[in-house]
Amino acid sequence: MKPRLLRLLSLLMAFGLVAAACGGSSSDAGTDDTTEEETSTDDTTEEAVDEEAVDEEAMDDEEAMDDEEAMADTVALADICPSPLTVQTDWFPEGEHGAMYNLIGDDYVVDVDNKVVRGTMVGTDIEFEVRTGGPAIGFAPVSSYVYTDDEIELAYQNTEAQVFGFADTPMLAVVAPLEINPQMIMWDPETYPNVESIADLGTEGITINIFGGGTFADVFIAEGIWSADQVDPSYDGSPARFVSEGGAIAQQGFASAEPYTYEFSFEEWGKPVGFQLLNDAGFEVYAATIAIKPSDKDALDACLKEVVPMIQQSVVDYANSPERANAMIVDAVEQYADFWVYDDGLAAFSVAKQLELGLIGNGPDSTVGNIDLDRIQRVIDKIEAAGLDTGGVTAEDIVTNEYIDESIGL
Repeated sequence: MKPRLLRLLSLLMAFGLVAAACGGSSSDAGTDDTTEEETSTDDTTEEAVDEEAVDEEAMDDEEAMDDEEAMADTVALADICPSPLTVQTDWFPEGEHGAMYNLIGDDYVVDVDNKVVRGTMVGTDIEFEVRTGGPAIGFAPVSSYVYTDDEIELAYQNTEAQVFGFADTPMLAVVAPLEINPQMIMWDPETYPNVESIADLGTEGITINIFGGGTFADVFIAEGIWSADQVDPSYDGSPARFVSEGGAIAQQGFASAEPYTYEFSFEEWGKPVGFQLLNDAGFEVYAATIAIKPSDKDALDACLKEVVPMIQQSVVDYANSPERANAMIVDAVEQYADFWVYDDGLAAFSVAKQLELGLIGNGPDSTVGNIDLDRIQRVIDKIEAAGLDTGGVTAEDIVTNEYIDESIGL
């Protein structure tokens, strides 16, 4: 019995004894009446106390059952996975990374100095950590950065980076949170009403401003879609040139971001843009697979068997209910207080556009997160046909689906 209840019973019993003693100095008839009344009162009080004790014990049992159920639902990863399990992204927090942030629990903390978000991995007994890429790692290629830091187990990769980095910093993709590359080429539909595709930009001879080193440009030039003299690799990510030239140029971007920012965030522009995905123009790379160093595969094998299906499920969960992860993304960006800006409107637009365009989606079957090796090989063949040296790498060298749970899909 609880100490509080014992004290209460002791007081009540003491009160009953005093009352009985006082009653003994009265007449016989009065004594009998008082004793019956006090006995009734004591019985009622003891029953109430017993009921309270039962209620508290029931509550304790219920709480214990809840704790046991929570423990039963927790996947034990501590013995097979590092903690924190760390993923290195390719940029600041954004909706394209939604499935990763969705794996972090509500106890998350934002490490502003290192631009890291970490917390309990949802439904497990380990921590999960998402690290910012881009300027946070000196704009270094993710694969080369991973090879300098043994604390990173998982890393974002794209097909081109895997192909060209295979000789020195090989990476093995194990799951693809994004089915389709969000990268696009955009244009002003008012300036170019006859342009409906990336191929049309080539036909019209329009200058296309892109980041330097874009493999897709070499492929499109080799395929005759664009001419070399119309490609300007000086794009720096700023809207300044596109806006200042009134949409006279086309420009690289992300279909899950720029259509929103140019219409609603950049007041100097403030209207829709036209675009086509690189994927839909024939450059079918995977832009955001989660990969490991091949040398880590044996050590991470048991962990990956559990975690890869969790990533697949997180893709589904984020697609169905993105609000919590989006709030975390927006919060992290605000705390970082860097040049990157990401608000609630853009976060909501991003996931909606990802679903609309199939950026988040199943592979060629009913499974989310698996990687089409034939598609990878087609990309490698296109790169080789453009005269670029792939070193003889094949799809099997850079991709595995062995950890995929084929029952998980959208």
